[in-house]
Amino acid sequence: MPPGPGYRPAPVWPALQPNFSDVVRPATFPRPTLRFRNHRAAAEIGLDALDEAEWLHHFGALSPLPRNLQEPLALRYHGHQFQSYNPWLGDGRGFLFAQLLDDAGRVMDLGTKGSGTTPFSRGGDGRLTLKGAVREILATEMLQALGVRTSRTLSVVETGESLVRHDEPSPTRAAVLVRLSWSHVRFGTFQRHAWERSPQRLRALLHFTVDSWFPELAEVPEPDLVPRFLDTVVDRSAALVAQWTMAGFVHGVLNTDNMNVTGESFDYGPWRFLPTYDPDFTAAYFDHGSLYAFGKQADAVFWNLCRLAEALVSISEAPALEAALTTFEDRARAHACTQLLARLGVQGTTEAADQALLTTSFAFLGSSQLPYERLFFDWFGGEAARPRAEAGSFARWYAGADFEAFRASLFAHPSAAGDRLAHPYFGDEHPRTMLIDEMEALWAPIAQDDDWGPLDEAIRQIRRMGEALGLTPL
Repeated sequence: MPPGPGYRPAPVWPALQPNFSDVVRPATFPRPTLRFRNHRAAAEIGLDALDEAEWLHHFGALSPLPRNLQEPLALRYHGHQFQSYNPWLGDGRGFLFAQLLDDAGRVMDLGTKGSGTTPFSRGGDGRLTLKGAVREILATEMLQALGVRTSRTLSVVETGESLVRHDEPSPTRAAVLVRLSWSHVRFGTFQRHAWERSPQRLRALLHFTVDSWFPELAEVPEPDLVPRFLDTVVDRSAALVAQWTMAGFVHGVLNTDNMNVTGESFDYGPWRFLPTYDPDFTAAYFDHGSLYAFGKQADAVFWNLCRLAEALVSISEAPALEAALTTFEDRARAHACTQLLARLGVQGTTEAADQALLTTSFAFLGSSQLPYERLFFDWFGGEAARPRAEAGSFARWYAGADFEAFRASLFAHPSAAGDRLAHPYFGDEHPRTMLIDEMEALWAPIAQDDDWGPLDEAIRQIRRMGEALGLTPL
């Protein structure tokens, strides 16, 4: 049967010139088995009516959706990887599969991961490990629950293949993943056409991007369009950094090809959540210089924004672009305050008081080494949470000068939790977390016994936490 009435195809990418992408053929898989289906995300784009056979037809065999892209497109881009420019990038194990409108009328992309080789595979096999797919499910579910604007994992299908990898026990199982994202236009997409010295293509890409994903800029006069576009990307990127920070999340690989202009977190490889506050905590084992450590993520994003501005110089004026960049630090600080208030379930008051809460929160997290998520769990709702926090298993941590400064700052902010404190989640003994050992514990039953029950239960608990927190991405 066709997709449901909420299905609204919007294949806008072919409107670009052909040298922005390459038509590719998806791999064929010997034994496709559905392992994860995100019913909640599917409902947003009208795909919730598909039965399992139809789902596997589209997301296992990668057959086109009706009235959508009829051939997959591997997107072209360049990028700085650990601050070294690489002109040999592009979609190497994935492609743009479809584009649809969501319930808000936004153009959304369905992109694959592990769907076979492309012209950009650079000798790789174009495949994804099943463990990598499970890790991406957990990352996206946790981040959405914690109020981070993130891609969603729509589907994971095990392919029946075995892969050899040097960084995990092999042979290992393979999967193809489909993500739902708010655009795949990366900083590196603009960098490619700047490197190839094509102002014409840069302008075409800019106008296409604005028309598709930045309707608020539709009426901006041409001379002001590039600075206004960059200004918007700066603001969205600053908001994303704030969301990562308050979630205690470390992306791991903040290269310019892993950042998109819509300010959405995506492409999860060696991610981590903080056990305790540590600015030097690093997610990727190959990040030997800790370039993308937790406390350096804002610096990394700003550096990437500067590279995007450089790519846009040929179609704009440098002073106007520099003016947009200079706003990043103030915006990051303002978004950090806003996101902290949301995570603690309190209302903002004055700029000074909100900034004091930000300062005292991280001073206490640093000096006490309280488990990172525990602070937000115990003190959600501000003063209204006091009886629960002081009766909880971590009550002894809440003493000393740094805590008293935090408590005074927190209690100066009225509660915004409403009836959310009555949610059963806040009656749990511990918050839902996803540290590396917890992720490994969820993978072990799958690897050893093909037991998916613990993963399914973890996803249920994560979504329950999201319902309790009621966080909406900025």
